[in-house]
Amino acid sequence: MLWDIDHTLIETGGVGREVFAAAFEQTTGVPMKDMADPSGRTELVIFGETLDLHEIPRSDEYFRHFIELQARGYEERAHEMRLRGRVLPGAVTALQSVGRLAGVVQSVLTGNTRLSAEAKLRIFDLDHLVDLEIGSYGEDDPVRAKLVPIAQERAERKLGRRFTRDTTILIGDTPQDVTAGREGGAHVIAVASGKSTATDLKDAGAETVMPDLTDGMALARAIEVRGTSTGHVD
Repeated sequence: MLWDIDHTLIETGGVGREVFAAAFEQTTGVPMKDMADPSGRTELVIFGETLDLHEIPRSDEYFRHFIELQARGYEERAHEMRLRGRVLPGAVTALQSVGRLAGVVQSVLTGNTRLSAEAKLRIFDLDHLVDLEIGSYGEDDPVRAKLVPIAQERAERKLGRRFTRDTTILIGDTPQDVTAGREGGAHVIAVASGKSTATDLKDAGAETVMPDLTDGMALARAIEVRGTSTGHVD
Protein backbone atom coordinates (compact mmCIF):
# COMPACT_ATOMS: atom_id res chain seq x y z
CA MET A 1 0.00 0.00 0.00
CA LEU A 2 1.56 3.28 -1.15
CA TRP A 3 0.17 6.48 0.32
CA ASP A 4 0.48 9.96 -1.10
CA ILE A 5 1.06 12.48 1.71
CA ASP A 6 -0.14 16.02 0.97
CA HIS A 7 -3.94 16.40 0.79
CA THR A 8 -4.30 12.64 1.20
CA LEU A 9 -3.02 12.23 4.77
CA ILE A 10 -2.18 15.79 5.85
CA GLU A 11 -2.41 19.48 4.99
CA THR A 12 0.32 21.97 5.93
CA GLY A 13 -1.98 25.00 6.10
CA GLY A 14 0.23 27.02 3.76
CA VAL A 15 3.43 26.34 5.67
CA GLY A 16 4.69 24.12 2.85
CA ARG A 17 4.80 26.93 0.30
CA GLU A 18 6.44 29.27 2.81
CA VAL A 19 9.11 26.70 3.65
CA PHE A 20 9.73 26.13 -0.07
CA ALA A 21 10.11 29.88 -0.65
CA ALA A 22 12.53 30.31 2.25
CA ALA A 23 14.67 27.34 1.17
CA PHE A 24 14.64 28.58 -2.43
CA GLU A 25 15.92 32.01 -1.41
CA GLN A 26 18.55 30.57 0.94
CA THR A 27 19.75 28.28 -1.85
CA THR A 28 19.82 30.74 -4.74
CA GLY A 29 20.07 34.12 -3.04
CA VAL A 30 17.00 35.18 -5.04
CA PRO A 31 13.60 35.84 -3.40
CA MET A 32 10.93 33.54 -4.81
CA LYS A 33 8.42 35.61 -6.79
CA ASP A 34 6.56 32.69 -8.35
CA MET A 35 6.40 28.93 -7.89
CA ALA A 36 5.80 26.12 -10.35
CA ASP A 37 2.54 24.20 -9.96
CA PRO A 38 3.18 21.59 -7.23
CA SER A 39 0.01 19.49 -7.63
CA GLY A 40 0.83 15.81 -8.00
CA ARG A 41 4.40 16.51 -9.14
CA THR A 42 7.83 15.62 -7.81
CA GLU A 43 10.00 18.08 -5.92
CA LEU A 44 12.72 17.65 -8.52
CA VAL A 45 10.38 18.98 -11.21
CA ILE A 46 8.85 21.72 -9.04
CA PHE A 47 12.24 23.07 -7.99
CA GLY A 48 13.63 22.91 -11.53
CA GLU A 49 10.68 24.74 -13.05
CA THR A 50 10.76 27.34 -10.28
CA LEU A 51 14.40 27.98 -11.14
CA ASP A 52 13.31 28.42 -14.77
CA LEU A 53 10.67 30.98 -13.74
CA HIS A 54 13.44 33.05 -12.15
CA GLU A 55 15.85 32.49 -15.07
CA ILE A 56 18.31 30.68 -12.81
CA PRO A 57 20.30 27.82 -14.40
CA ARG A 58 19.40 24.39 -13.06
CA SER A 59 22.01 22.78 -10.84
CA ASP A 60 22.26 19.45 -9.01
CA GLU A 61 24.17 21.24 -6.27
CA TYR A 62 21.34 23.74 -5.88
CA PHE A 63 18.84 20.89 -5.51
CA ARG A 64 20.92 19.01 -2.94
CA HIS A 65 21.28 22.16 -0.87
CA PHE A 66 17.60 23.05 -1.27
CA ILE A 67 16.23 19.72 -0.02
CA GLU A 68 18.32 19.91 3.15
CA LEU A 69 17.16 23.46 3.87
CA GLN A 70 13.55 22.57 3.07
CA ALA A 71 13.46 19.65 5.52
CA ARG A 72 15.15 21.78 8.17
CA GLY A 73 12.50 24.44 7.59
CA TYR A 74 9.72 21.96 8.35
CA GLU A 75 11.43 20.86 11.54
CA GLU A 76 11.97 24.45 12.67
CA ARG A 77 8.32 25.31 12.03
CA ALA A 78 6.85 22.09 13.41
CA HIS A 79 4.76 23.80 16.08
CA GLU A 80 3.37 26.28 13.58
CA MET A 81 2.54 23.52 11.12
CA ARG A 82 0.58 21.65 13.78
CA LEU A 83 -1.38 24.83 14.50
CA ARG A 84 -2.07 25.79 10.88
CA GLY A 85 -2.12 22.35 9.29
CA ARG A 86 -3.87 19.12 10.19
CA VAL A 87 -4.10 15.39 9.76
CA LEU A 88 -7.03 14.82 7.42
CA PRO A 89 -10.20 13.16 8.74
CA GLY A 90 -9.94 9.39 8.93
CA ALA A 91 -6.25 9.26 8.05
CA VAL A 92 -4.96 7.93 11.37
CA THR A 93 -7.64 5.26 11.66
CA ALA A 94 -7.13 4.26 8.02
CA LEU A 95 -3.37 3.86 8.48
CA GLN A 96 -3.80 1.92 11.70
CA SER A 97 -6.51 -0.34 10.32
CA VAL A 98 -4.82 -1.07 7.00
CA GLY A 99 -1.66 -1.83 8.94
CA ARG A 100 -3.50 -4.64 10.73
CA LEU A 101 -4.57 -6.34 7.51
CA ALA A 102 -2.83 -9.66 6.93
CA GLY A 103 -0.03 -9.45 4.40
CA VAL A 104 -0.24 -5.69 3.88
CA VAL A 105 2.80 -3.42 4.20
CA GLN A 106 2.45 0.35 4.04
CA SER A 107 4.77 3.02 2.73
CA VAL A 108 4.56 6.27 0.76
CA LEU A 109 4.78 7.34 -2.84
CA THR A 110 5.19 11.09 -2.77
CA GLY A 111 6.52 14.06 -4.65
CA ASN A 112 8.18 15.17 -1.41
CA THR A 113 11.83 14.40 -0.93
CA ARG A 114 12.49 11.71 1.64
CA LEU A 115 13.82 14.24 4.16
CA SER A 116 10.70 16.39 3.88
CA ALA A 117 8.36 13.40 3.83
CA GLU A 118 9.91 12.12 7.04
CA ALA A 119 9.69 15.57 8.63
CA LYS A 120 6.02 16.08 7.72
CA LEU A 121 4.94 12.65 8.92
CA ARG A 122 6.98 12.96 12.12
CA ILE A 123 5.46 16.38 12.88
CA PHE A 124 1.97 14.87 12.71
CA ASP A 125 3.03 11.62 14.45
CA LEU A 126 2.31 9.41 11.43
CA ASP A 127 5.84 8.27 10.63
CA HIS A 128 5.63 5.12 12.79
CA LEU A 129 2.62 3.89 10.79
CA VAL A 130 4.51 3.43 7.50
CA ASP A 131 7.81 1.86 6.47
CA LEU A 132 9.70 4.79 4.97
CA GLU A 133 12.61 2.60 3.85
CA ILE A 134 10.51 1.06 1.08
CA GLY A 135 8.84 4.24 -0.16
CA SER A 136 9.66 6.34 -3.21
CA TYR A 137 10.28 10.06 -3.20
CA GLY A 138 10.49 13.26 -5.18
CA GLU A 139 14.24 13.03 -5.75
CA ASP A 140 14.10 9.45 -7.05
CA ASP A 141 12.79 10.34 -10.51
CA PRO A 142 11.14 13.37 -12.13
CA VAL A 143 8.41 11.13 -13.60
CA ARG A 144 5.91 10.19 -10.90
CA ALA A 145 4.87 6.92 -12.59
CA LYS A 146 8.44 5.66 -12.30
CA LEU A 147 8.21 5.95 -8.52
CA VAL A 148 5.91 2.90 -8.41
CA PRO A 149 8.49 0.31 -9.56
CA ILE A 150 11.12 2.02 -7.40
CA ALA A 151 8.98 1.42 -4.31
CA GLN A 152 8.16 -2.13 -5.42
CA GLU A 153 11.85 -2.94 -5.87
CA ARG A 154 12.75 -1.50 -2.47
CA ALA A 155 10.01 -3.52 -0.82
CA GLU A 156 11.14 -6.69 -2.58
CA ARG A 157 14.74 -6.20 -1.48
CA LYS A 158 13.76 -5.63 2.14
CA LEU A 159 10.91 -8.12 2.49
CA GLY A 160 11.88 -10.84 0.03
CA ARG A 161 8.49 -10.69 -1.69
CA ARG A 162 7.73 -9.68 -5.26
CA PHE A 163 5.27 -6.83 -5.67
CA THR A 164 3.33 -6.37 -8.91
CA ARG A 165 0.30 -4.44 -10.11
CA ASP A 166 -1.91 -7.17 -8.64
CA THR A 167 -0.44 -6.65 -5.17
CA THR A 168 0.17 -2.89 -5.12
CA ILE A 169 -2.33 -0.13 -4.34
CA LEU A 170 -1.61 3.58 -4.56
CA ILE A 171 -3.84 5.99 -2.63
CA GLY A 172 -3.75 9.64 -3.68
CA ASP A 173 -5.81 12.76 -4.27
CA THR A 174 -4.82 14.08 -7.72
CA PRO A 175 -5.22 12.95 -11.34
CA GLN A 176 -1.42 12.78 -11.43
CA ASP A 177 -1.52 10.19 -8.64
CA VAL A 178 -4.04 8.19 -10.65
CA THR A 179 -1.89 8.36 -13.77
CA ALA A 180 1.21 7.38 -11.80
CA GLY A 181 -0.50 4.26 -10.53
CA ARG A 182 -2.03 3.25 -13.84
CA GLU A 183 1.17 3.81 -15.83
CA GLY A 184 3.58 2.73 -13.10
CA GLY A 185 2.02 -0.59 -12.16
CA ALA A 186 -0.45 -0.20 -9.29
CA HIS A 187 -4.16 -0.23 -8.64
CA VAL A 188 -5.46 3.17 -7.56
CA ILE A 189 -7.82 4.28 -4.82
CA ALA A 190 -8.40 8.01 -5.15
CA VAL A 191 -9.67 10.30 -2.41
CA ALA A 192 -11.28 13.65 -3.24
CA SER A 193 -9.76 15.30 -0.18
CA GLY A 194 -7.64 17.81 -2.09
CA LYS A 195 -8.43 20.26 -4.88
CA SER A 196 -9.48 17.60 -7.40
CA THR A 197 -13.11 16.56 -7.53
CA ALA A 198 -14.40 13.00 -7.60
CA THR A 199 -15.24 13.54 -11.27
CA ASP A 200 -11.67 14.69 -12.00
CA LEU A 201 -10.31 11.54 -10.38
CA LYS A 202 -12.77 9.22 -12.10
CA ASP A 203 -12.04 10.82 -15.47
CA ALA A 204 -8.32 10.24 -14.87
CA GLY A 205 -9.03 6.53 -14.57
CA ALA A 206 -9.26 5.87 -10.84
CA GLU A 207 -10.78 2.46 -10.18
CA THR A 208 -12.25 3.57 -6.86
CA VAL A 209 -13.00 7.13 -5.72
CA MET A 210 -13.81 8.01 -2.10
CA PRO A 211 -14.70 11.44 -0.71
CA ASP A 212 -12.17 11.04 2.12
CA LEU A 213 -10.74 8.36 4.42
CA THR A 214 -13.49 8.35 7.03
CA ASP A 215 -15.35 5.30 5.69
CA GLY A 216 -13.22 2.38 6.85
CA MET A 217 -15.60 -0.24 5.48
CA ALA A 218 -15.49 1.29 2.00
CA LEU A 219 -11.70 1.35 2.12
CA ALA A 220 -11.62 -2.30 3.22
CA ARG A 221 -13.89 -3.29 0.33
CA ALA A 222 -11.71 -1.41 -2.15
CA ILE A 223 -8.60 -3.17 -0.86
CA GLU A 224 -10.25 -6.59 -0.91
CA VAL A 225 -11.51 -6.09 -4.46
CA ARG A 226 -7.92 -5.43 -5.53
CA GLY A 227 -6.93 -8.78 -4.01
CA THR A 228 -4.20 -7.57 -1.66
CA SER A 229 -5.91 -8.76 1.52
CA THR A 230 -8.89 -10.57 2.94
CA GLY A 231 -8.67 -8.63 6.17
CA HIS A 232 -11.10 -6.24 7.82
CA VAL A 233 -10.80 -2.53 8.47
CA ASP A 234 -12.52 -1.47 11.69
